[in-house]
Amino acid sequence: MKSVFVKTSNYERFQEGLAAVEGRGAQESSLLLVTGEAGYGKSETVDQWAIQAGAAYLRAKTGWTPRYFMTELAENLKVDTSGRAKDIFARISGYLGRNQTPLVIDEVEHCLRDNAHVLEAIRDLSDLTEIIVVLVGMEQVQAKIGRHLQISSRVAHVVTFGPATPEDVMLVCKQKCEVEVANDLALEIHRQSKGRMREVMNAIALVEREGKRNGLKRVELKDMGNRPLTLDWQSTRPRTTRNGGR
Repeated sequence: MKSVFVKTSNYERFQEGLAAVEGRGAQESSLLLVTGEAGYGKSETVDQWAIQAGAAYLRAKTGWTPRYFMTELAENLKVDTSGRAKDIFARISGYLGRNQTPLVIDEVEHCLRDNAHVLEAIRDLSDLTEIIVVLVGMEQVQAKIGRHLQISSRVAHVVTFGPATPEDVMLVCKQKCEVEVANDLALEIHRQSKGRMREVMNAIALVEREGKRNGLKRVELKDMGNRPLTLDWQSTRPRTTRNGGR
């Protein structure tokens, strides 16, 4: 499979969200919340942007405390982690402010325990440095953050990732697969995956192997026969093509 990042409709929405935060009126409203169900490509999209923007990227942990979070962020930034919590905070905020380094917190749900003390620390950093902070979580997290007005009032924009469209899947097939994927097969991948990009990628890998094994430069739906393209995770049964192929 080709190592390229495909700019889907979810990516475009994410870029619109970033533009909204960058053009905000209140400088303290520097939080961008990215939500959506698992498998829609949130983490991959945000990770790609983080690499390009030189952002610090952390995946929140269940046991995070404000100090644990700051120590991990300091290590990520290669900042001294010794001393009291306020000393670490000062070094981190100084670094982020000077360099205007964006911050990404994935699985932000883990920052809401203990009355959202960790998220309060993240808010303090964004208030002081005015950096863009991207918070990534499941769709329920928006309502949970909404219970903390001092944090939710600083969210400049919310981007909700949805299922990939048929056009998204055809584009991903075209740009990622090392054999040509016919439109009828791409549409079947979309139907079976229900737009979950994680399952789309697994299906593309399967089609690619099938094409190479049979010396096919172009793989159509009929070429897959009754081969399952994706796995129904709820029933653990593989899905098969609607018409059973040829």
